[in-house]
Order: sequence, then C-alpha cells, then structure tokens
Amino acid sequence: MDKQEKNIIESLLFVSDGPLLIEQIANVLEGIEASVIRELLLGLVKEYQDNCRGMRIVEVAGGFQMVTNPDFAPQLKKYYKHKHAERLSGPSLETLAIVAYKQPVTRLDIESIRGVNADGVIKHLLEKGLIRIVGRKEIIGRPFVYGTTKQFLEYFGLNSTEELPNMQEFSSLVPVSERKEV
Repeated sequence: MDKQEKNIIESLLFVSDGPLLIEQIANVLEGIEASVIRELLLGLVKEYQDNCRGMRIVEVAGGFQMVTNPDFAPQLKKYYKHKHAERLSGPSLETLAIVAYKQPVTRLDIESIRGVNADGVIKHLLEKGLIRIVGRKEIIGRPFVYGTTKQFLEYFGLNSTEELPNMQEFSSLVPVSERKEV
C-alpha cells in the first residue's frame, strides 16, 4: 500500500480529539477497504512501539487514538504540573464504578449500594457524559436505568467494559493492611 495513505492516517490520528473509527478513515481514504486500513493502523501501532517514540497509537473505545507514551509520564507531569483538568470526586468514582459493573442500574440500586442519596452525583456524571439513561426498568414507577458511555471508555482508556478489572484484581491492588473485611 502507498506510504501516502499511511501518512494520511497518521495525520488524521494526530488531529483527532478522540478515537478514530476505521469507517471515519475510510470516508477520507475513499476506495480503500476497512481491512486494509486496519492493517495500516496496526502497522503504525507496531512502528511507534518498536521505535519507542514519544507518542503511541492505541485501540480504544472501538477506534484508534494517538496518545503520549506512558514511559515519559514523569516528564509530562513535570511540564503540566498545574494542569487544570477536573478530577472526579470520590463519590463520583464510586457511583461510576457501580454503574460500570452493575449496568443497567437504577438510582435506587446505586443508593442502596452506596447508602446515600445519589441524585447530585448522577446528574454530574450525566452532564460529563460518562453515564447515560439507557432505558426504564419495567417495575412500578418505571425508573430510569443508567449505563456507561463511549466517553467513559475514552476517559479510562478502555476498548470495552469487559476490560474492567475483576474483583480479584482489585484486591491485589490494595495492600493487605488497608483491606476492609466486608
């Protein structure tokens, strides 16, 4: 395949503000099949990885995205030591984890697990686009049920919710001295 197509794909990844789907690339590179575009993308992934560049190309949320190489995170942190990105609060992360693992889930389900009112946190996560209403539960009152979004996958660098760690992986991340018995 022509080097020009590979360079165009690389340019598209660079200017894109999120993961690029193969279909989006195919719309730009008219006449090139999706399988060929995927081959070119995987070639770029390998090329960036093999040459230990400052950037990487990763598959995330069903598409491909250019990201910084995690090997250079300390230097990037030093450069961006006053980054203004808003972080999620503890209650937001806790609620988001419940939605991610139990979806589709109602507000009442979330509140029964957390033990506190979740209206404000749910509203905040909806506004951030990390969760969405995926339907209504077929019970009295027909409450909304919530699920995660594509933006959730992008935020956490996942391709699907199946990549979330399981409970055994969580317990291995927490030192034994900090574990709480349930």
